[in-house]
Amino acid sequence: MGTINSFGNVLLPAGSTPIDVQALLNSALAAAQAPLTNLQQQQTTEQTQSAALQNIAGDVTALTTAAQALTDTNGAINALTASSSDSTVLTASADSFAQAGTHSIVVNSLATTASYYTNAVATATTTLAAGTFQIAVGSGAPATVTIDNTDNTLNALSAAINAQNLGVTASVITDANGARLALVSNTPGSAGGITVSGNTTGLTFNLAASGSNASLTVDGVPVNSASNTVAGVIPGVTLNLNGASPGETVTLSLAPDASQASTAVSQFVTAWNKVIGDINTQFAVSPNGTGGGPLEADNNLRDIQNQLLAAISDSISGNSGLVNLASIGINLNTDGTLSLDSGTLSNALNTNFAAVQNLLQGTSGVGAFLSNTLNQISDPTQGSIALDLQGLSQTDQSLTQQIDAMQTLLTSQTQTLTAQYAQMETTLQEMPQLQAEMTQQLAGLSNG
Repeated sequence: MGTINSFGNVLLPAGSTPIDVQALLNSALAAAQAPLTNLQQQQTTEQTQSAALQNIAGDVTALTTAAQALTDTNGAINALTASSSDSTVLTASADSFAQAGTHSIVVNSLATTASYYTNAVATATTTLAAGTFQIAVGSGAPATVTIDNTDNTLNALSAAINAQNLGVTASVITDANGARLALVSNTPGSAGGITVSGNTTGLTFNLAASGSNASLTVDGVPVNSASNTVAGVIPGVTLNLNGASPGETVTLSLAPDASQASTAVSQFVTAWNKVIGDINTQFAVSPNGTGGGPLEADNNLRDIQNQLLAAISDSISGNSGLVNLASIGINLNTDGTLSLDSGTLSNALNTNFAAVQNLLQGTSGVGAFLSNTLNQISDPTQGSIALDLQGLSQTDQSLTQQIDAMQTLLTSQTQTLTAQYAQMETTLQEMPQLQAEMTQQLAGLSNG
C-alpha cells in the first residue's frame, strides 16, 4: 500500500497502478449532473403532455363549431330547399328565417327597365350636329346634355353622359345599320322611367322600353315589385321571376334540406370521433401495461371523457318519439364514437321536422345539454382544458426556474471540482520525486 504524507496525499509505491484523475472528475461531475438531468426529463414529459392536451383542445374547438351547426336556429338543420312547379316562371331560395310550407304564386308580368335608343349614324366616331337635350329619371329634375366640339361623336357623348351621373347608363351599339346611342335607366321598374325632352340635336330618340313593376300574386295577395328578384314577401324567401304567365298558378314548396342537414350531422360525427379517438388513445393500455399516451394519468381528461359521453347519451321525454340522438340516426358505439344512419335522419327531418328542431335546439333538449357541456370544457379561460393547460404551464415555469438554478449551481460545482482534481493530479505527478527523496533520507539515516 502507499503511505500518506502530512498533507494527506497518497504516496504510491513503485510499480503500483496510477490513479485516473480524469475518470474521477467525470464521475464526480456526472453525480452533480444527475439532479439536473432528472429535472430536464420531468420538463420534457410535461411539455409532451401539454402538446397532447393542446391537440385535444383544438379538436374540441372544431367539435364545438360542428355542434353549433346543429343547435343554432340559423344553422344547417333549419335550412330549407325551395322547389317550384314551373321553373320557367319562377325559382326561389330560402334562408334560415323561412318556414316550411307551400305557397301559390301567379306571375302576371315581369319588371322592366326603361331604355331609349337613337337613330343610327355611320360610325361611333361620326361628327354630330351641335345641340342640347334633357334627360329625367323618374320624378327627378331634368338634366341638360350638350353636344359641342368636345363631345360631338357617339363615343364622346356616351362618356360625357356617364360622367354626369344622371341616373342612366349610356353606351354605343353598333350593327349593320350603323351606330346608335343607348340609354338604360339605373333604376328598375316604374320608378326608373326615362324622359327625353327639349331635343335640338340631329339625333332622334326612340323609347325602347318603359320602366314597369313586376305584377304577381302570392297566396292571393297582389304584389308589385320594381325588380324581378322579390325578397321579403314570404319571410326568409327570395323569389326569382323568370317569365310572365298570367293565369298559371305556380306552387312553391319549402321543405327541410335533408342534404345540408345530413352534411352538418356527418361533419359533427367526424369531429366527435376525432375528439373521442384522441382521448381513447391516451388511455389505451394493453393488459401487459404497455401503450397509453402521455396523458394516461390525467384525471381531468378522464372527467372530460365522462362529461362528453354523458352529454351525447342524454335524452328527453315525449317529443313524438324523437327522444335522443339515436332516434334521428346518430348512434353511439361501444368505444364512445358515433355512426350516422342517413336514412333514419332523412326520415325524421321529412316526417317530423319540428321534433328534430326541439331535440337539437329546444332549451331543454339534447343539443342544449351538449352545447353547455362543450362550452364548459372548451371555455378559453375557465374551461376544463384551459385550467388543465394552466396547471401544466405553471409546472413548466417552476421546472424552468429549478433548472436555471441547478445549472448555475452546477457551473459553480464544475469549476470547484475541476480545480480540486487538477490539484490532485499535480500532487500525484509530484509523488515519485517525493518517494525518491524520502528513500534517500531513509538511506542516509540507516548509514549513519
